[in-house]
Amino acid sequence: MALSSSLKAALIGLAVMSTLPGLSRQPENSAVARIETASVTYREPGEFLRHGLPVNGPLQPIMLQAPITIMRNQVTRGEYDQCVAAAACPALDKPGKPDRPVTGVNYEDATAYARWLSARTGERWRLPTDQEWALAAGSRYKDDAYTEISDPGNPSKRWIAVYTAEAQTQGAIDPTPMPAGHFGRNEHGLADLSGNVWEWTSTCYIRHHVKQDGQTQVTENCGVRVAEGRHRALMIGFIRDPKAGACSVGIPPANLGIRLVREESGLRRWLGF
Repeated sequence: MALSSSLKAALIGLAVMSTLPGLSRQPENSAVARIETASVTYREPGEFLRHGLPVNGPLQPIMLQAPITIMRNQVTRGEYDQCVAAAACPALDKPGKPDRPVTGVNYEDATAYARWLSARTGERWRLPTDQEWALAAGSRYKDDAYTEISDPGNPSKRWIAVYTAEAQTQGAIDPTPMPAGHFGRNEHGLADLSGNVWEWTSTCYIRHHVKQDGQTQVTENCGVRVAEGRHRALMIGFIRDPKAGACSVGIPPANLGIRLVREESGLRRWLGF
């Protein structure tokens, strides 16, 4: 039986005042946007090979299958440093201003912050998938295909076209973290999606190899993840410890940051907040 709007409003009020974890405490680190509907034309990430030669991944429309709650702003350095102070996140390699986006974080730093925020708020925070990020980004999402050229008889045509397109997009970018909103907001109210700080997603690098017999061999490598921002980028994990990092050893670049989504379940999903 459907509940009246007044009863539902009363339940929402009770939930907000409740002491149950995840209902009483909004995260202090950022306001959130709850996106009910969204659609984009999306290209599958990763590497696609047909008969050993690179081709673009499939391009298709996708729609949000369920509402998503995502941070309006990127996590700031001050917020990340609270996690460091709690001994839950690794200290970063370079100093930063507390009111600017945190940068120079590797994949483990980002997931450590999500675990700490989840424990602190009683909610479940995590990195978005690449598809979730694209849907939340909406008009700020950019296709990463530089060319449609794929000539089996002359593969150098594609290499030259890709190199030329990449060179044209590599304009001078000031890496200095800017205040929230400096690069504008999209139609969902999310700030700085196409600014100078890229954001980790949880999506792994995948190689799709279409063989001569038409069968597709799929290889997943989670030592490389998809980062999203002004354009899509594939990033190694940037493990700081050479003994543990193998091919993913390195210092994270200065333009890698964090934006998290909040899992919705139970009463919160039903009430729609």
